[in-house]
Amino acid sequence: MSEQDVREAFRNQAIFCDRSGTPVTAAVVRGIAAALDRSTETGRRVLDWQGDPRGSGDSVPLRLAGGFHALARRGADERLSRLYAGNLGDSDAVVADVLHRFDADLSPWLDSPPQTNETGRAAPIMAALLLLAEEYRLPFELIELGASAGLNQNLDRFGYRLGETQAGDPASPLQLAPAWEGGSPPAVEVRVVSRCAIDQSPVPVADPAQRERLMAYCWADQSERMQRLEAALALAAAHPPQVARADAADFVEAMIAAPQPDGVCRMIFHTIFWTYVPAEKQARVRAALARAGEQTTRERPLAWARYELNGQGGVAELHLTEWPGGRERHLATGHPHGSRIVWHG
Repeated sequence: MSEQDVREAFRNQAIFCDRSGTPVTAAVVRGIAAALDRSTETGRRVLDWQGDPRGSGDSVPLRLAGGFHALARRGADERLSRLYAGNLGDSDAVVADVLHRFDADLSPWLDSPPQTNETGRAAPIMAALLLLAEEYRLPFELIELGASAGLNQNLDRFGYRLGETQAGDPASPLQLAPAWEGGSPPAVEVRVVSRCAIDQSPVPVADPAQRERLMAYCWADQSERMQRLEAALALAAAHPPQVARADAADFVEAMIAAPQPDGVCRMIFHTIFWTYVPAEKQARVRAALARAGEQTTRERPLAWARYELNGQGGVAELHLTEWPGGRERHLATGHPHGSRIVWHG
C-alpha cells in the first residue's frame, strides 16, 4: 500500500466514525491521518504498513485510536483530555503533538489488532436461546467460539428487554434493551448448567492492564457501550469467565467427540467472528457440527447460533441451525453491536 492509501484508510475510518455519531474518535483518527510522518517510529511503521490497513485483520486506524484513548484515560496530556471531553477546536494540533511526544507509548498499539468484547451482541443470542428453551424445555450447555475476554459467557446474568419480552436477571447491573422491530421472542426461563469458551488470543480480564486495554478500544464518545463494558467487567470479577486458547476448527472437532448428556441442549455460538476464520476452517466447523447433529435426539439436541456480518455495509444477521433435523432459520437482522434488531423469528 502507498502512503496515500494508508492516509486514506484513516480518513475513511474518520468518516465512518462521524456517521456513527462519534465525533471525538473521528477527530482523533482524522488528526492522525494529517500528522503521520517518518520522524517517529509510529509514523514509520504505519506509513510502511505491509498489507491492507483497512482490513478487519489489520484495522490500523483503530489500533492507534485505542492508544490515544488509553493516553486520555490515564490523563497523560491535559490538552488531549480536553479533546476527549469534547473540545475539538484544535484537534489536529493536539493529535499531532501527542503523536510525536508519546511515540514510545503509541507504537506498541500497532503490534496487534483491536480486540473488543461487545456485550450488546448477547441480546440476539439470548433471543435464540429463548426460542430453543421454549421448544425443548431443557437447560443449556453454552460453548462460545471467538470469545475474546469471555464477557458474554455471563449472558444469562444480564437483563434484557427484547421487544415485549423481558428475560435474564432484572436486577443485573448490565441491562440490554436494543431498539426492536417485529415480533418478540417467547418469554420463558433460560437455564445454563455449563459453559466454556475459546479464542486464539484470550484476554485475561483478571489482569487490570487487560481490562483497561478493553476499555481503551471502546470509542470514548459511545458512553452506553462504555457503561455496558464496565458492568460486564464487574460481573466477570464476580463470575470469572474461563476462555481457553484454541483454534475454532480443532476445538469443535474435538468437542463433538465428548459425550453430550441427555436432558441438556448444547449450543455453540459466536458473534462477529466468522469472517476472521479461513474458509477451510469454516468448512471443518460446519462438517463437524453436521456429524455431531447425526447423533442428536430431542432429549440431547444441538444448536448453532451465529450473529455475523452479512457483507452488506455493516449489517449483521442472526442464524440458527438445530439438530436433530438440521433446521435452518434466519431469525433477525441488526446492527453489528446488537443495538438495533429486526426480528424475523
